[in-house]
Amino acid sequence: MHRFLDLADFSRDEIVSLLELARRLETHPEPRALAGRILGLVFFNPSLRTLASFQAGMARLGGSSFVVTPGQGTWQLETQLGAIMNGAAAEHVREGLPVLASYCDALGIRAFAEGKDLARDLAESQFGAMAEVIDKPLINLESAMNHPCQSLADWKTMDDLEVPRHAKFVLSWVQHPRALPLAVPSATVHMAAMRGMEVVVLRPDGYALPPAVMAKARAAAAVSGGSVRETSERSDALAGAQVIYAKEWGSTTHYGDAEGDAMLRARLADWCVTPQWFEPADPDCRLMHCLPVRRNVAITDAVLDGPRSIVRHEAYNRMTAQMAVLHRMLSQGA
Repeated sequence: MHRFLDLADFSRDEIVSLLELARRLETHPEPRALAGRILGLVFFNPSLRTLASFQAGMARLGGSSFVVTPGQGTWQLETQLGAIMNGAAAEHVREGLPVLASYCDALGIRAFAEGKDLARDLAESQFGAMAEVIDKPLINLESAMNHPCQSLADWKTMDDLEVPRHAKFVLSWVQHPRALPLAVPSATVHMAAMRGMEVVVLRPDGYALPPAVMAKARAAAAVSGGSVRETSERSDALAGAQVIYAKEWGSTTHYGDAEGDAMLRARLADWCVTPQWFEPADPDCRLMHCLPVRRNVAITDAVLDGPRSIVRHEAYNRMTAQMAVLHRMLSQGA
């Protein structure tokens, strides 16, 4: 494996094999598998789980890592092609990233969506421009429209808890004080479709996922035997649900328009997951969220602290799933 950028780059069988490796490493550790290997991590945006889980996973496999947060202890890096660099950035990614890659065996990059131009973000223009100057193995730590590491961990979490392959999976928009990127919802709807699930995207009007995202998920569902649809009707979506995956994202109708988005979401305070959301669901329905989560804005304390919540198990699996990626990418025997 040279790059881990998108689950769609792999067949379903390849992902299943990667998850089998994650389970094997979890029960039968290989503390010297990556001895002498170095992972570089570049974070243009904040992180808690992604940063800590990759460092911990690399250490558990016997390797080491270094972290660069541009502009915090290092030069600020310019990401725009053709930029006239007379501002705060002292160095361009076209020089900085290849240099960092030369110091390590694999590089991970986190660079959120710019959030101004939906077409540009859908095209992964910023991440793609950085990826093309790196010849070392590369890991997407979250880009404009994807978060494959989160999705791999989510898949493993459902497998761990024996959620049926064709279970009803509801990806539901939930409230947040501001517009958030589309990376996790886009990756999640594709992951669940690729797993073979009955996927329902539940969202208010104005928050439909982009047609390109839905088309990609439907293509994955066609191969796996799953299905994908979307609705704004909560009772319809939640009926019989076996997983409710709560996630915040910005309005696609008002993409890049913070004022328009804020006016729309101001009327949606009831899009906070409460125990009542589970009344029409399957008795064993689980609650998932990638974290961080705004308590009592997106999900109530009663749900997050209750028996349905598996958010901590998801977070733990960020490490176990990523260890499989690192092992497959960097192990001498891989």
